[in-house]
Order: sequence, then structure tokens, then C-alpha cells
Amino acid sequence: MNQVVVNPPAQVNLLDFDRQGLRDFFTQIGEKPYRAEQVMKWIYHDLEDNFENMTDVGKALRAKLTEACYIGAPKTLLDKVATDGTHKWLLGMDSGNAIETVYIPEPTRGTLCVSSQIGCALNCSFCSTGAQGFNRNLSTAEIIGQVWVAAKYLGNVTHQNRRITNVVMMGMGEPLANFDNVLKAMRLMRDDLGFGLAAKRVTLSTAGMVPLIDQLSDAIDVSLAVSLHAANDELRTELMPINKRYPIAELLAACQRWIARKPRTSITFEYTLMKGINDQPEHARQLIKLMRKLPTCKVNLIPFNPFPGTQFKRSDADDIHAFQTQLLNAGVLTMLRRTRGDDIDAACGQLAGQVTDRTRRSADIRKRQDEGTLHAI
Repeated sequence: MNQVVVNPPAQVNLLDFDRQGLRDFFTQIGEKPYRAEQVMKWIYHDLEDNFENMTDVGKALRAKLTEACYIGAPKTLLDKVATDGTHKWLLGMDSGNAIETVYIPEPTRGTLCVSSQIGCALNCSFCSTGAQGFNRNLSTAEIIGQVWVAAKYLGNVTHQNRRITNVVMMGMGEPLANFDNVLKAMRLMRDDLGFGLAAKRVTLSTAGMVPLIDQLSDAIDVSLAVSLHAANDELRTELMPINKRYPIAELLAACQRWIARKPRTSITFEYTLMKGINDQPEHARQLIKLMRKLPTCKVNLIPFNPFPGTQFKRSDADDIHAFQTQLLNAGVLTMLRRTRGDDIDAACGQLAGQVTDRTRRSADIRKRQDEGTLHAI
């Protein structure tokens, strides 16, 4: 694979700044702060990355910006379109790494699934990203740059032709583990001079980093999704090692605090159904018991999406239907996520990208597969 060309380190990538950061930068280079907002509109409304085309910016300032900074979105290495219209981009990072970003079109909305890390350090056993290991956090520019690339490709026009109506931080990585950069990127998604999305249309999904859930609720108005996948601590710890540090009781308490601070919002609990693992009637009863503590929240059931090397299997259709029916009969608002983009490995849990693994996890998994010692729970 060709190395991704990066700009000289002396130049600053303007995609790394939210509005306040951009105003501060313009002040530092001796310009009026309002000029930042002028340029910001060009970047995010017009999707312009050439200062020379910013016609209402003075020639001297354009020359100064060309010398001091650049607008650098990730480079597209590959793009694929599934039979159902789902679009996946493979975006190049440094050192041969790459991340994946997915656009899911629907009749009434278009959702972009954005990555926050190269790989993931949480090691959830049923997730393709986790099996790749972990390299590093993405910068703000690399996060918001995914939205920029997709918007440019799709012909998205902020406040007019909205091809991207929703953004979900549900791609590669744990967003709260990259808190500062993700926060700035989400501010740009929400800013009227950015992509102008309402709070309910920007969603962060977390595996349950409890202190940072509290911090997020104070920092920005966005929607919250929690990857639950099991309603008892023993099973959830096997599936998601983070549960050992932040068990279900602590996680639910954080969710109750979120609702108390944002009473007009809800939380979505994501629950991936795996055959013989977490899809039986007793698992549904455990989940119902938990959801009674958060009656305004909902459950999003996700049929497991296989990936190479996994030992897990998707639950049978009858078991999925029975599980959903059991929750609905108990008064739990329950949605069943339709699998999208699985023919190009763009479905939930399948995103892998290309990760130079610093954790040795991917090598360990391959070794255990070769030895036949890697089994499902």
C-alpha cells in the first residue's frame, strides 16, 4: 500500500480546531477572530480545502493561511458500495494504518458511522475491531475529516441538501477513551458553522467508561448509546472485559445520572444477540429487570454479524423474534436493527480497517486460532 502523504509539521491542520480553537488560532496569527468563522463556513458548508477559492477572504490573508496551515481530511484508499446502498470508505492514516467509515442511507435519513481510534483497546470478544488490536487515538482532524470526506462524496449541503442527517460515534474504537478529540469533533458536528446537526442527531456509543459518561454529560448535548450485550456481570465481563472495572450497577447509576441531568433525553442500550450466548428467555428476563430502572430508555437488538475467525454465531430468527417479543410484552421499548452492508463487511461489529497493533492482541488471537484453543464463551 502507498504511504499517505502528510503535510510538513510546521503547518497546522484547521480541521483540528473547533470554533473557539479556530478563533484563538486566528488571533495568534494576528487576524480578527471573526475571520475564523468566515473560513469555517467555507470548510464545512462549502467543503472547500483550497484557500484560493475562498473568494470573500482577502488575498493577503489567503496567502498567510496557505503558508501557515492547511485543510487536511484523511485520504481515501478504497470505497465500496453494498447492494443495499451502504457505503464504506477505507481512509489512510500514518504508518500504514487505515480506518473505516460507513454511510447507511434510509428513506427518511442518512447515518454516518464514524471511528474514533485506530483499532480498539477494550478487547470485546465478539467485535472485529477489538480483534485487530490497538494503535492510537485519532486526532480531531481525523475524526471530523471522516464526516468531511463523506459529505464531499455524497454532495451533502449543510442546512439544505442533508445527505448526512445523523452521525453516530460507533465505528472503530471507544470514543470516550479519546475524550478531548472526540468532544471537539462533535462540537463541529453540532455547530451551525460546522455540520449543524441537532443534539438528538449526534450519538456517542460507549462500552461503559463510567467517569467519562458523567464528564460528557456536562460538556455537550448529544445522544448516548451504551453497549450492554449482557444483563448479568458474569457474562458481560466475559464478553466485555471493561465490565470488571465498571460493573453493571455502576454503569446503570451513571445512566440514571445522565437522565437526571438531561430529563428530555433517552439512552439506547445496544444488545448484540449471539446464538446460545445471550439470547435465551432468562437473558431477556435479566434485561427486563435492568430496564425497569430506566423506564424511558430503549433497547436496540442487533443480530450478530460474523467476521473471519470468530467463533460466535448469529441467533436464529425465531430466537431473535422471541427475545424481542418478551421485552415488548414487558413494556420495554425495543427496536430490532436491520443488518446493513454485511456483504462489504460494513455491518455493526465488522469494522476492522488496517491496524498496526501495539498490543500484540491480534498476533495472540491468530496463534490461538492456529492451535485450536480459541473458542466461543
